[in-house]
Amino acid sequence: LEDTVATTSAICFLDGDRGVLAYCGYDIHDLARHATFEEVCYLLWHRRLPTRPELGDLQSQLVASRQLPEAVIRAMRMLPPGDSMDALRTLTSMLAHHDPDASDTTPQGNYRKAVRLTSQVSSLVATMGRMNAGGGPIAPDPVLGHAANFLYMLTGERPSGLATRAFDIALILHADHELNASTFAARVIAATLSDIYSAVVGGIGALKGPLHGGANAEVMKMLLEIGKDAPVEKAEDVVCAKLARKEKIPGFGHRVYH
Repeated sequence: LEDTVATTSAICFLDGDRGVLAYCGYDIHDLARHATFEEVCYLLWHRRLPTRPELGDLQSQLVASRQLPEAVIRAMRMLPPGDSMDALRTLTSMLAHHDPDASDTTPQGNYRKAVRLTSQVSSLVATMGRMNAGGGPIAPDPVLGHAANFLYMLTGERPSGLATRAFDIALILHADHELNASTFAARVIAATLSDIYSAVVGGIGALKGPLHGGANAEVMKMLLEIGKDAPVEKAEDVVCAKLARKEKIPGFGHRVYH
């Protein structure tokens, strides 16, 4: 589908060559500076930013959905070691069996599932990361916002304001990237009138590929190679060395926002 216009989006506008990313007409720089991830979720779902009461309602709904079913946590323990994306794909599919709205395809039912999935996938990833590091599952904290709760469930420690804000911005930047591979895969599945869980699982399968979400994994490998406390010069040396060896710089050459 390269250079083929399959559809247009009223939700997201992306021009990677010019570094432009906008959600529902809002420039990503403004959203990153002034909005929270919860507000951006509301914007993507409703095409407008929420009022204070609407934001409070969404925050309460996300908090109420955070707890993972015990059967899903047991399955997480039983899965053999392997690619975390494989585990995420399997466990996300399992969530459908514990959703009372799984077969409700009305707009209201789909919205409830979207909120539930947003909250529970966050809990899934955080719990998987903690268990892979040798820790045990941690119950979500209803007092914390979405970004802070993820970091808490991942590390077992309440994050600083700086860490919370940094991760919140990261979530905002990754919230939507127009018609990428995983979005396209999910939309094809949804277009068959299948359910949201099937569409999301299909999207995860596409995201696993090294030509799509795998690029983010390569970015993390490069950051680890540079080192946590490395000076700017070290980062420049690593990038220049990759260019000299004609290696692909993670993220470059893809239609993504930097």
